[in-house]
Amino acid sequence: MGWSMSKSIADGRTSRRSFLGGVASLAGCVALPRVAIGGEGSRPNSVFGGVHVGCNTYSYRGERETAEDTLRALLEDGLSEVELKAGPIRSFAGMPAAPKSGDKPTRPKDAQRHAQLARCVELRKMYNDAGVNIHIHKLEFGPTDEDIDFSFEVAKVLGCKAITTERSDRMVRRLAPFAEKHKVWVAFHNHTDNTPTIEDIDPLMQAGDYVGFNFDIGHYVAGTKGKSPIPVIEKYHDKIISLHLKDRNAAGGNLPWGEGETPIREVLQLVKKERWPIYADIELEYRVPKGSTAVKEVAKCVAYCREALA
Repeated sequence: MGWSMSKSIADGRTSRRSFLGGVASLAGCVALPRVAIGGEGSRPNSVFGGVHVGCNTYSYRGERETAEDTLRALLEDGLSEVELKAGPIRSFAGMPAAPKSGDKPTRPKDAQRHAQLARCVELRKMYNDAGVNIHIHKLEFGPTDEDIDFSFEVAKVLGCKAITTERSDRMVRRLAPFAEKHKVWVAFHNHTDNTPTIEDIDPLMQAGDYVGFNFDIGHYVAGTKGKSPIPVIEKYHDKIISLHLKDRNAAGGNLPWGEGETPIREVLQLVKKERWPIYADIELEYRVPKGSTAVKEVAKCVAYCREALA
């Protein structure tokens, strides 16, 4: 090929911008092992009624950890969309584990960053060739500006629309300028104790044009003692990049879909009716029944979404 990555890394003189252009050109050239499920040429399709249904790969925790095994799980479940967690990305790209609180920050060499981004190009190609779009990644943000820049560069190389992270007022202020710079959304995830404000304008909405929500509707129901998440979606739909779908009740329990109080069906039908470009990602959190697997339970959730959107 006309661009030599090994030479560029070795001499250390390649700018970050030119490097990204170079790794992008590699996408059509890398040779990867085939990850095939369901027969030659079969491709998943989890766009139901115009709604892009995917999966947060946290759902497969403990069963599928590598990028390759995670992809096989997605294909077994018929999913063409994914929010990819840090574990598969780090292991495939050769990134070290995220630093723990109190660890002394270390600055990776440019050559290491370049090699890791090149591996992310290969990761995207492997998933895209199998028919799976990585619309979000959840790779932890490091402590330095260089670390944060790198997370956004990974998002662009993987083809992501957004990066998800846990809601934090401090992180909102820190990340908003980077999101604007890279034109990649940062979508903040709510738990039961930090649900979006519905009575007034949520402060998150004023932080920047590329700051939005990764709205967990199950956590919202549990955190508000049974309130419907639908008014939140109607109010902030243009700032909601993705939903986390799970079934919880007002008492806080995680339950198999259809047994709790979360209006999953109604939420999906609303997104379909309004044609909002919001990803709907399954997040399996209820206990996997004896004799079943996380992959089988996610498949049940996919079927639930398909039926709701028929």
